[in-house]
Amino acid sequence: MTAKERRSYSVYILSSLSGTLYIGFTGNLHKRIFEHKFHQKEGFTNKYDVERLLYWASFDDVHLAIAREKQLKGWSRAKKIVLIESQNPHWVDLAKEWYPWMKSSSAHRDASTPKNRPSDDPSPLSMTGLKPRW
Repeated sequence: MTAKERRSYSVYILSSLSGTLYIGFTGNLHKRIFEHKFHQKEGFTNKYDVERLLYWASFDDVHLAIAREKQLKGWSRAKKIVLIESQNPHWVDLAKEWYPWMKSSSAHRDASTPKNRPSDDPSPLSMTGLKPRW
């Protein structure tokens, strides 16, 4: 990298459909969000299905970005939610359209659809697990 190349660093907040929050830092936001969305790495976000980008901020100075990440991680959940809702009141996935050639593991799921149910399975959910007789 030459002295004239400008770097950008991002701090971001992700969420699962159930509301689990994750705060991270990266030098390549698109790549890192891809890794979260398509479960490229094992860890917290993979385990808890945290893949929806709700907030991000960009910095030219790596030290400022790291300081912001540490600051956000020290905040209460309530304060993090106020920040998210000040920028993204409907908790829209800000990266929803970033990877049109890929299909997210939860692209056809909502909060009530089980993870292990194929997205192309049109059968209704049943409390008994039995198939309908019609």
